[in-house]
Amino acid sequence: MTLREKPGDGAPVTGLTLRPLRRSDADDWLALRARNARWLDRWEATTPEDLGGDRRPGRTRWQRAGRPPTFAEYVAALTRAANDGSTLPFAIELHGELVGQLTVSSITYGSLCSASIGYWVSEHVAGRGVVPTAVAMATDHCFFELGLHRIEVNIRPENAPSLRVVEKLGLRDEGVRVAYLHIQGRWCDHRTFALTAEEVPDGLLARWRRAHQG
Repeated sequence: MTLREKPGDGAPVTGLTLRPLRRSDADDWLALRARNARWLDRWEATTPEDLGGDRRPGRTRWQRAGRPPTFAEYVAALTRAANDGSTLPFAIELHGELVGQLTVSSITYGSLCSASIGYWVSEHVAGRGVVPTAVAMATDHCFFELGLHRIEVNIRPENAPSLRVVEKLGLRDEGVRVAYLHIQGRWCDHRTFALTAEEVPDGLLARWRRAHQG
């Protein structure tokens, strides 16, 4: 599944595409992460099992071995999650260049109809509207194509660049979740920002475009 930003009056950014992450992205993805290590690593999610091998039932083979997955294993895991409908993993491309990643995760239907969005982007395109536009595109897809009701984004309180993303998009601050996610070897607080479909009847991308024009 591929989502493309359609050019138009007030478009915050042009040439933006969200498309599936592929095994063939390995070289570009690994090089991008290496160049942005200081920019990204402090926000990198971990699990307690990353500290050593974990042979409990249900663990992946790299968790059992106490090692990170290879890129191919990582893409295969995301593809399986996409196939079962729980995740939408996207590569972020700007004018054909891989510049980051956005993942819609924890997709739940029934009485909840909700999902979470996480993202990272290369420092060299930060502040240019790439991430807000990507989040808006993914949110509209979740609301209008998947029929979800609520989207949330969880952010470390000290992650100023990411906080600016949700501020630009006008997501509602729902407060702090204590020790919510395991980040770089410890449990960390996160602030939760959310939006429901009723708040953006014509779409989050349309609202973001209007805000950008203003």
